[in-house]
Amino acid sequence: MSGSDDAYMARAIELAKRGWYTAKPNPRVGCVIVAEQKIVGEGWHQRAGEAHAEVNALQMAGSLAASATAYVSLEPCNHQGRTPPCSQQLIDAGVTRVVYALEDPHEVAGGGAQTLREAGIEVCGPVLEADARAINAGFIHRCETGLPRVTLKIAASLDGRTAMASGESQWITGPAARSDVQRLRAQSGAVITGIGTVLQDDPAMTVRAAQLGLPDAEKIAQEQPLRVIVDSQLRTREDLKILAEPGQVLIATAKPDALIAGAEVISLANSQGKVSLPGLLRELAARQCNDVLVEAGAKLAGAFVKEGLVDELVIYMAPKLLGSRAMPMLELGFDKMLEALSLDIVDVRALGQDWRITAHPVYQQADK
Repeated sequence: MSGSDDAYMARAIELAKRGWYTAKPNPRVGCVIVAEQKIVGEGWHQRAGEAHAEVNALQMAGSLAASATAYVSLEPCNHQGRTPPCSQQLIDAGVTRVVYALEDPHEVAGGGAQTLREAGIEVCGPVLEADARAINAGFIHRCETGLPRVTLKIAASLDGRTAMASGESQWITGPAARSDVQRLRAQSGAVITGIGTVLQDDPAMTVRAAQLGLPDAEKIAQEQPLRVIVDSQLRTREDLKILAEPGQVLIATAKPDALIAGAEVISLANSQGKVSLPGLLRELAARQCNDVLVEAGAKLAGAFVKEGLVDELVIYMAPKLLGSRAMPMLELGFDKMLEALSLDIVDVRALGQDWRITAHPVYQQADK
């Protein structure tokens, strides 16, 4: 391994990020083909069902791929799915060395490195593994745990309130924070909210192109995440906005399955007669949702936290005070300091007049 290996892999990872909003449910992957210390081919996985990063890079490189080195941000797949295995395509192109950043965690698609070695190709890796994991945290989490990676989004005042006692909450945060939320939605396979929020605010819960602030906003917004309503008693009305917007809607209930126009209804009851949140996440993982965004009121948001199901909190803090009668961020019901949940704050940054705090819950083993 060398410094140039790191540099070329860094480029492959940058290319992978171009599929941030469009590659799901597949991983974000970039590839660079290097011959005689020059980049002769680049590619990234743009959309599920279309060519993988390696294929796009090989097409650009053409005959120059023979005897070249391929840098791939994820171990080349070894699986015949909607596209042929990338390991074989690298072999057919005559590549003599492959450097990867991260072993493929997917049991079905894995084994590409071994196939390449058996074909006489030098294989090196992992290189820049932490960077490669960061851009595919949801995909890796689903492969390793059988559950999607859950992000809980909260918009709150400086005194930790999310709405007035009446339920009024528009708008606590400013345009920059709201645009950032749209990007969180766009990168997610599913967005979960509760029936209380749906009945109170009648939200659309969609990705809105005008608020994304991205070059390909219209194209990104064409593929809406699955909208999920947690509705234990099945109170969803058919005239609600969330059912009328483009995209699919899933209603999780504790009641027997029912027909509601504009939505799929599934029964996922737990022993308390409420929706099983772990069961819901398993269902979403089975639907190939890597990243799930929870945008809900204090009760449902608190339930996700109490059950140890939240992997990341994204809190948008506005420079406002809503007062003690306003609603809290989370209903957790702690009575003792010993019960307090610690957070590992990994990022704090300004968004207009607001602050975005990204934190990871530090669960005790018993909480998981």
